[in-house]
Amino acid sequence: MGKSLLAWVPVPVKLGVPVAAGLLAAACSSTYGSPGSSAPASGGTSNASATGTVIEAHAGSAGTFLTTGSGRTVYLWAADGMNKSACSGACAGAWPPVLAHGKLAAAGGANAADLGTITRPDGTRQVTYDGHPLYTFAGDSGPGQTNGQGSDNFGAKWWLVAPTGAQITAADSATGAPASTAPASGGSSTGGSWG
Repeated sequence: MGKSLLAWVPVPVKLGVPVAAGLLAAACSSTYGSPGSSAPASGGTSNASATGTVIEAHAGSAGTFLTTGSGRTVYLWAADGMNKSACSGACAGAWPPVLAHGKLAAAGGANAADLGTITRPDGTRQVTYDGHPLYTFAGDSGPGQTNGQGSDNFGAKWWLVAPTGAQITAADSATGAPASTAPASGGSSTGGSWG
């Protein structure tokens, strides 16, 4: 009897390891690999939410300006035409176009009626605001940074975009309020802040 008991004990132990491994694999796949679920979001400039691409207004040191849903500052380029991007190649590498994924949405004081898209030469859709193609800047590493403001990379100025659709060309250093904006097309100037 002692011998048969010893022979029986290793069997459950041997079966226990594969069963435990199977349960662990099932638990992991139910979080990240099953239909209808997804892995955690990674960085980038796609700016897509569960419903699509979001453009928001936020208050910062340069006044209230537009950002992506993840807080990345968006810019317009003075060399672009209305609903037409002139930034490609190396320009688009330094100033990545804000690409549209799914529905466009406005938040925090941005005006949904001012959102639109254009088709880039590679077939991707770029978000526009009041007809201005939107870009982020590779030199901004976090939410609310405005390192590209006033830059003249690639032969023309890059400006923050006000919720009205106007370019913010300067800021009052004492108050942080916009000192100069291009003609506005309407919209709200309220928005969130980074605290």
